[in-house]
Formats: sequence, structure tokens, C-alpha cells
Amino acid sequence: MTRPTTIVWLRDDLRIADNPALLAGAERARPDGGELVVLYLLDEASPGIRPLGGAARWWLHHSLRALDDDLRARGGSLTLLRGRAEAVLPTLVRRVGAGTVLWNRRYGASREIDARLKAALREEGVEVESFSANLLVEPWTLETASGTPYRVFTPFWRAAQLLPFREPAPAPDELRGAPVEGDALDDWGLLPTRPDWAEGLRTAWVPGEASAQRRLEHFVEHGLAEYHRRDEPAVDATSRLSPHLRFGELSPLQLWHRLHGELAPGARRNAAGFLREVGWREFGWHVLFHVPELATRNLRPEFDAFPWSPPSPDELAAWQGGRTGIPLVDAGMRELWTTGFMHNRVRMVAASFLVKNLLIDWRIGEQWFWDTLVDADEASNPGNWQWVAGSGADAAPYFRVFNPELQAAKFDPGGEYRDRWVPERMSPEYPDPIVDLAQSRHRALAAFEHVKHARPV
Repeated sequence: MTRPTTIVWLRDDLRIADNPALLAGAERARPDGGELVVLYLLDEASPGIRPLGGAARWWLHHSLRALDDDLRARGGSLTLLRGRAEAVLPTLVRRVGAGTVLWNRRYGASREIDARLKAALREEGVEVESFSANLLVEPWTLETASGTPYRVFTPFWRAAQLLPFREPAPAPDELRGAPVEGDALDDWGLLPTRPDWAEGLRTAWVPGEASAQRRLEHFVEHGLAEYHRRDEPAVDATSRLSPHLRFGELSPLQLWHRLHGELAPGARRNAAGFLREVGWREFGWHVLFHVPELATRNLRPEFDAFPWSPPSPDELAAWQGGRTGIPLVDAGMRELWTTGFMHNRVRMVAASFLVKNLLIDWRIGEQWFWDTLVDADEASNPGNWQWVAGSGADAAPYFRVFNPELQAAKFDPGGEYRDRWVPERMSPEYPDPIVDLAQSRHRALAAFEHVKHARPV
């Protein structure tokens, strides 16, 4: 007797290789089994779901298109549906007579949706199973000696590396896809139209699993040997894998095992340093799992007393548009607007300028990055902003104020990065700085006195 249909529900795991839920679904849909429905459900309405920003929506459109092509090449297809997951998924289960639903686990507030769905579907007699696919270390598997979540990166990463990391799972060779009527991708309106601001994104990126693998190999062969220069924004020394990891076109396990494989001597010397940055991504999800409100709540409650300035519309617009009169900040913000990406060192400088020199609440900057970065995720984006602000886990001390001029002299000494993005910086047309760096630093340190003397809540 043929078994009922199996649904594999994909989320931030838009790949075929090392996808445990998809592999398990393919096993159930062998010739003597049932058929397979591979679902992507765009949920922008459920509580706990943060709707994607504009740049991420652009990426999602193209990633889904690439994934559907890959599935069709193996005999499957991608079904697209939209709406609240707790309404849409059970309806689909009943429509196709599914006996099994499989997914890879999520770790933010959306995991509560998954828990309720798992319980409700099981009550209807549906088999539901979830898998570990998108982190090296699931957040509940590590805790400090006192039984609490980690709040400091170094001991977290030291403990994480003692755990065994499984080998990446293979891609299924064949998929017995069940044709199911769903939405048309173009009807979702994920791409910008009026105006079409995505030309720079199209030039800079090719979303999809195949592109992720090509970029990984390019980095291993050409970039990793230069990774010790990763703080220099003009040098091609970073991986640019972050959006592929964010959408799950590449898994951290694939990354981990590739960098423990065959490497040239120069690349081998830098592998541990690169994987440490992967560790920061893991740490971010560890923190978010225990503090789901990371994008809106100060992790250190004493920062609730910080006297943020009401944002000046002119100053905020100058920062967003790369017109602050501070060349390194402006270069980063223009790179962001054009490509949906910003070099990590420059991200810290641009964020510090907003939070400390302009005294604008970190949440305003976090929201701007959420809307404009192709790699913004629920953990790293707010976690990094809180790190810069001093309010987060393992945060930089508040009195550490990045001086953009000193940072530029140290990390862009020849000015190549600034010249690329701010070619007019030496001309009379370039604006004067919107704030005095020294005076604004003193103002920030004076404001910090409110935090130092605040009573814990």
C-alpha cells in the first residue's frame, strides 16, 4: 500500500545538499512510498515573524527561483504558499492527504509557531519530525558551569569546538515530486519596481546554492590566504558568504568541513580565524534563542537609562545616504545602498558613528540595516548593533568609540575604498562633517554616565 504524501517545509534552508529534512522526505518518497511536496511558505503575518527587509526580499525571490530549478532537475518542484503558517500548513496537509511533515529547526521566536504546529498536527495523526540543519551547535546544547546561557563569546566558542560536528548530509539523487497548485513567485512582489533600486544587487550577487558553492571554492582558493587582511575594506580578503548562509544556500557544516579539508598552506594558517567568525554567528543564535526580543530590548537593562537624542531627520538622512562628511562612514553607507552589503570593519565604524557620535538609538540603525542588507538575520543583525552600542552580549565597552579618521588611516591607508565609493571626497562639493568627532565623543561619554549610575531593573 502506498504511503501518504510527505511535506518538507523549507524556511531558511534553501538548498538541496546537507538538508536533513529534504533527504528524509526523499527517502520516504522512494518508488514504494508516497510522493513529496516541497513547500516554501511566505509568512509575514504570524506573531514572532519579522517581515524581511527590501534587500532580503530581492535575494529571496532569486534564491527560490534557483531552488525550484534545482528541484526540477531531480524530479521535484517547489510549492509556494503565503499566509499564517498555523492556518496554511494544516490546510495543505488535509488537501494533499499528507501523513508526514518534516522541517529543519528554527531558533528565534518563530520556534513557538513550530511547537504549536507540531502538537496540532500530531493530534490529527500526522507524523512530524524536525532536524538540526542550520547551526553547528543547537542553542540548548551548551550552557555555562552554573547552568546559564553563555553571554561571553570566547568560552562559548571554546566549549562549542569540543562537540562533534556531523558530516554534511548528501543531496538526494531523485525526488518524486507531487504537483500541487500554489502561488506564482512573481505575484509575491518581492522585487522592487518603482523605482527599481536593485541594479547594484544584480551586479554584485547571484543567489542560489550553486553560486554559494562557487563562492566558497573561490574564497578557499583565492581569498582565505589573504584573510589575515580582512579588516582592510579595499582588499578582497573576506568570503562574502554571509547572505548564502543567511538563506541556508550553504550550511555551516559544509563550511566547517570544507575548511578542515585540503587547503593550501597559506589558507590553512587563516582557517581557524575564519571559523572563529562563523563561531560568532553561532553565538548570536545562542543569545537570540534565550532572548527572542534581541532586536528591541537592551540585553543589559542598565542601558534602558541611556539618554538617546531624538534623531534629527537631517542627520539621520545624511547617515543613511552616505552624506555625513566623514569619508569612511559615507563609503560604507553607499556600498550598502548600492550592493546590499558592507565590509564588516566599516559596519562597526558606521554603527558607532550613528550610536555614539550622533547619539541615535541603536534600534534605528538596526532597522535600517535590516531593510538594506542582503545578509541581515534575526540574530547577527541586532546582536552586532548591541555589541557596538555596548548594551549586548560580550559587548564592546561603551567608551570605545570608533574614530572614523583613525580607522581609515589604519585600514584604508591608500584611500582605495573611500575613493571607490566617495570619489568627490577631496573636492569642494564634498560636505563638511555633520558633527565634530572629538566633541561628539565627549558628549557620548557624558551620556554614558547615566548608564553607569542606573539601577538594575
